[in-house]
Amino acid sequence: MAFLNNKGASFSFPSTRQWNYDVFLSFRGEDTREGFTSHLYKALCDKGFYTFIDDKPWREEEISEELIQAIKNSSILVIVFSENYAESIWCLDELAEIVDCSEKDHEVQICPIFYNVDPSEIQNQKGNFGIALANHEMKFENNKDKVQRWKDALSKAAKVSGWHYMKGYVSNR
Repeated sequence: MAFLNNKGASFSFPSTRQWNYDVFLSFRGEDTREGFTSHLYKALCDKGFYTFIDDKPWREEEISEELIQAIKNSSILVIVFSENYAESIWCLDELAEIVDCSEKDHEVQICPIFYNVDPSEIQNQKGNFGIALANHEMKFENNKDKVQRWKDALSKAAKVSGWHYMKGYVSNR
């Protein structure tokens, strides 16, 4: 099975490894669940990709071991960066796991989608991303390592070439 990268070329899933999922979707539910992400999920499934989507509307305080295992056992990790993504501690913890996983396992591919956000806003932590992180810094002033891990993950993921979706216009960068 192949997946198109942002250059239009395809790459194959490694044949030596068994994945539980072809694709893992990370997204801020309040921003994109009922629109963009649900359509993306359906399109991936229709094309035969076994796709993990967390469909629970409620959140525990920390991401579950089940979710961490789904990340570790997915070949392609799609991050749908939306305007309020960084407001969610859950999303930031998930993102940090995604980046850690991709750094440890070079067979894993990160594919960011910048949904109505500029990648530089994420990478440089400006605009809504900067505001959200400043709020998290105040909330977690006794755990600066946690916030720094999120900042590092945002910066690294935003540097990966991905798709840019702005008000009905899709491009790759």
